[in-house]
Formats: sequence, C-alpha cells, structure tokens
Amino acid sequence: MSTSGQINGQYRGTRGELFPLAISVALLTFVTLGIYRFWGKTRIRKYIWSSTVGDGDAFEYTGTGLEKFLGFLVAIVALAIYLGVVQMLLFFLGLSYSVDLETPQGILALNALIYINLFALLPLIFYAMYRARRYKMARTRWRGVRFGMEKGAWGFAARAIGYGLLTLVSFGALFPLGNFKLEKYMADRSYFGDARFEQGGKWTALYGAAKHVFIGLGVLIAGVAIGGAAQSEALMGIAVLVGYIWLMVGFVYYRVHSFRYMAENRMLGDQITFTATPTTGEVIKIYIIGALIMAVVVAVLVFIGGLLFGAVMSMAGIGNIGLVGVLGVVLYLIALVLLGAMALAFITQPTIAHFIINFTVHNADALNDIQQRAMETGVDAEGFADALDIGGAI
Repeated sequence: MSTSGQINGQYRGTRGELFPLAISVALLTFVTLGIYRFWGKTRIRKYIWSSTVGDGDAFEYTGTGLEKFLGFLVAIVALAIYLGVVQMLLFFLGLSYSVDLETPQGILALNALIYINLFALLPLIFYAMYRARRYKMARTRWRGVRFGMEKGAWGFAARAIGYGLLTLVSFGALFPLGNFKLEKYMADRSYFGDARFEQGGKWTALYGAAKHVFIGLGVLIAGVAIGGAAQSEALMGIAVLVGYIWLMVGFVYYRVHSFRYMAENRMLGDQITFTATPTTGEVIKIYIIGALIMAVVVAVLVFIGGLLFGAVMSMAGIGNIGLVGVLGVVLYLIALVLLGAMALAFITQPTIAHFIINFTVHNADALNDIQQRAMETGVDAEGFADALDIGGAI
C-alpha cells in the first residue's frame, strides 16, 4: 500500500500495442460475419483493464466472449418476444404497418407506429445500460477483490424514463437532475469487496458544469431567430456554426466537470475518498489530434482508391464494372477496419488514460480492511446491450 495513504492512477497501455489488437479484432469480426465481436471486445477490455494500474497492481477483467455471446442469444429471443407482444397490442388497437401512404392519415399512422415502437424500446435500452455496467463491475478485480453491483435494472429504467420526461417538458433545463440522480442510483448500489460506494453532493451543482451547453443552445436559437428575422442566410449560418461548435465543446466540458464533481463527492466505505482533475482542453486536444490523423488516413485511402480505380478501368474496360464494384467494397471495408482501430487507439484510449492518470484515491490505507464480498448472483452478460448496440467501443 502507498505509504502516503494516497494512490494515483496510472495507465500503461500504448497505441502501438492497442492498434494491431484492434485491427485483428476488426478483421476477425468481418471474417466471422460479426460473431467474433463478443470475443474481440473481451480482448480489448482485458488489455485496457490490465493497463490500468493502482499502487503497482493492475486491474483484471474476468469476463469471457462466450458469456457475452450466450447473453446476446438470450437477449435476441427475449427482444423478439417483447416486440412481438408490442405489435400484437398495436394490432388489437387498430394500428398496423398496412397503411395507405398516399393519404395524410396513412402517413400520420405510420409515423405514430414508428414513434410508439421506439418508445417501447426505451425501457429495454435503459435496462440494458444498467445490466451492462453491473456485468462489467462483477467481472472487474483489483488485488483479487471483486467489484460488484446490486440488482436494480428495472428501477433504473423507470427512473431514466421519468427523468427523461422531466427533461423534455422543461426543454432541457432539468437534464442535470436526471444525470445526477441516475448516476447516484448506480453508485449507491456499487461495491468494492464488502465496502459500499456512496454518492454525495447536490444535483444543482452540475449546472456549473452544464453552463456551456446552455450557452451553445442559446447561441443556436438566437442565431436562427435573428438570422430569420433579418432574412440573412449568412448571419444564420455563422450563428449556427458558432452555436454548434460551442455546444460540442460544452458537452465535453460537462462530461469532464461533472465527472470531477461526482468523483470528489463519492466515498467508499467510511474513509476512502477520491479526487479527479481531468481537463476539458486536454480531452478536446485528444479528439482534434485523433480526428486529424484519421482525416489524413482517409485522404490517403481516397487517393490510392482513385489510382486503383483508374488502373482497373483502363485494363478491364467499362464492361467489367463488377470488378470495379468488388474493388470498391474491399477499399470500403479496409477503411472501416482502419478507422475503427484508429478511433480506439488514438481517441478512446488516450481519453481513458487522461481520466485515469488524473484520478486519485485518498485514505487508501483503509483498502487493507476491505474483505472479499460474496459473488453476485444473476449477473449474466450484456446481452441486451449487445443486441441494442449499446456500450460503444469498450
């Protein structure tokens, strides 16, 4: 244990190690028509977890690809049954996709069906988000001690829908409330060994983190209104561009500063506290550098693709258009593989590393008193998250 009673996060992963791993995972996923992605994501998680170090000891991810694959199969069956029941209910209510799209009533009915089905998926999406986090917690260990999370996915889903509606009716003004309460709901049900996390703080404190989001929205709305009133497309375009950039920066600022606030007001057990000092500027710099590198790669691929297309057309002639099509598909797949791997190695990993190395555990000597907690029951893999494509790169 650190003699100072303080543990600073470390990250030892490198682009040179993660990039070829991501390339191999992407290629195997294509070759297996997507089936390998469960094992591929597990390999990437194992690498990132093992690269995360606290006081000289690396974290460990114990999940398996088979768990994720079987969870996905179960979720697909459950999802099909659920959507089937929804369609039956809609049919009995007189709503079906067999509508006359040549009439306003038919178009309105079709739009209503689409929105009803999307809303019907919301509980499952939030349910999947909670279950995915619970699974990752249960499969994470440090110094042999497991993390864990209590059951509560349906409670989370109900609260997420409720806070989402509050955000909607308040025109976005209450989104910090939902963000804080949902994070607190998950944090208060989380453990490290037999020690429980507890989220403190006040949701109103997140308005400081959200200020640039509101300013960006204000610039967008004001720009559209003023540009429309002045009948100036140039003025409207400039205002929309400025507002959009400000809004994007605002979301990054909110992510960074809300993370800092939540970390600094979270406690593990009765003594262990945390501080976090990531910066908005560093995160934006990571995204800009990563995007520029990816843009250069895209430009090179377009140039090479143009040369190859020209060569093939001159040799095969316009009559052999099939060969040109195959070449286009191959280049497209190569671009997808490269860009996905580069996004992971040059944007996702550096962002994760920045948050980790700027994270500190205080009163860390108390970690010695934490005992192993009984293994969680009913913690299956992230089937619904995979079926609904929730969870991002890792």
